[in-house]
Amino acid sequence: MHFIDVGQGDSVLISYEGGNMLIDCGESEKTDSVVHYLRDQGISRLDYVIATHPHSDHMGGMYKIINEFRIGEVIIPHLDDDDIPTTRFFEKFLDACEDKECGLTEAEIGRKIQLGEASLELIAPVSEEYENLNNYSVGTVISHGRNSFILTGDAETLAEAEMLESGRVNRTTVYKAGHHGSSTSSSKKFIDAIAPDYAVISCGEGNSYGHPSDAVIKRISGYTDKIYRTDLCGSVVFVSDGAELEVRTERN
Repeated sequence: MHFIDVGQGDSVLISYEGGNMLIDCGESEKTDSVVHYLRDQGISRLDYVIATHPHSDHMGGMYKIINEFRIGEVIIPHLDDDDIPTTRFFEKFLDACEDKECGLTEAEIGRKIQLGEASLELIAPVSEEYENLNNYSVGTVISHGRNSFILTGDAETLAEAEMLESGRVNRTTVYKAGHHGSSTSSSKKFIDAIAPDYAVISCGEGNSYGHPSDAVIKRISGYTDKIYRTDLCGSVVFVSDGAELEVRTERN
């Protein structure tokens, strides 16, 4: 699992025997670096693409990804009609999906996708309508033997509470901190429930939002001191054999 450094944004590559999945791709100006990163991994096809929610720091350049690679299925959250964006990047995304005849589907919680020997389950969004686009984020749990990973996009406290209530969230090995380590996410109840052994925070160096929040760092530190930040470490890669984890960072 590659947590790709895209500055103030998110992009995660999951490579498994027989295929690849990409979750988000960062801002449009960062997507070319994601394309190069994928090419360097020898990737020409993405079996699955997940756009967690329609904010540009997560899918601003997703249309470029779809145009550059052979694509299997594209998964997005269900959006209430009033919340469907009219932004140019989202329109380009829809156009690219249509042009490439991608299988565009809405996330359905409880759905499981086999990724080689690993299994991914969709755990969010739970509700059909939110006041905040962040809470529409597609959440996933990836299980590989004794190792597990939780990725929640920019889901905030409300959506985290819904995930807990659904019973689909348990103790995890690796947690990608929600919303770039913002204080609006990684609530105490959520962190206590997942008790992570490792955490990754995807954020930009010197970002104007103050991410990650000191309170979130302290909360996660109650369970682990193995916290990796893309603003400090660059891209972070976890290699799982189902029992052990190896961690590689672009910068020490």
